[in-house]
Amino acid sequence: MSAISLYAKPSPEFAQKLAHSLALIKTAATEYSPLTQASSLGCEDMVITHLMHEAGLDNASASIFVLDTGMLHLETVALIGRIEERYPFKVDVYHPDADAASAFVEENGSQAMYKSLALRKQCCHIRKMEPLERALAGKKGWLTGLRREQSAARAEVHDIEQQPERAKINPLVEWTQGDIWHYIALNEIPYNPLHDQFFPSIGCAPCTRAVTLGEDFRSGRWWWENESAKECGLHVAADGTHEAQEPAAFEPLSSIIPIREIQA
Repeated sequence: MSAISLYAKPSPEFAQKLAHSLALIKTAATEYSPLTQASSLGCEDMVITHLMHEAGLDNASASIFVLDTGMLHLETVALIGRIEERYPFKVDVYHPDADAASAFVEENGSQAMYKSLALRKQCCHIRKMEPLERALAGKKGWLTGLRREQSAARAEVHDIEQQPERAKINPLVEWTQGDIWHYIALNEIPYNPLHDQFFPSIGCAPCTRAVTLGEDFRSGRWWWENESAKECGLHVAADGTHEAQEPAAFEPLSSIIPIREIQA
């Protein structure tokens, strides 16, 4: 059963949400230039890329970047080529510093993220946060796929959030999961086939698993941590809002099975 057949059920206000999102993206391209999209290549970000195209944007008015952590699923990385085939964008790919990533693995092991929250966050910093700084350098605005429905930590997200150096624009804050998949179905937008295998939120392979009925959207991310810990730092406020605290205990390593082996 596909994610489309399961989830493509638009909300009654879908048309108004779509119009607002398109208007917001057009405004952002004018008021926050140079503008970029931070794409995780998940379903929300594939929707934003399509909305950018529908809004008349191309590489002259906005860019798209992906943080290739070196630990992404092959299905995720394959979407970069599909974006470039369909849309008038060249995707900029940012990688972690190779020496820093190798040194971290050599010192802490390939499964360091399971040992403590501090090590997991250090891994995220090397593979995501530092490349993100490079990707956003010189940009006045960045588009993300955050939605209020995704988690309690994101329930207060606004469509425009002014940060010290740039604006963070979230065109999908009010969209439901049903809205996302309805729009994907309407426009035959390419998406990660892992979504059809019950992966609603897809990050690095060792830190992502499928979810079961009744679990929330992000329960498959860093599932061995407590609920407050489930952010990598990309969407944590500078003042530490939603910054997770060290959980009292982690599951024993024997009970943690990465989705698949990934070489650092």
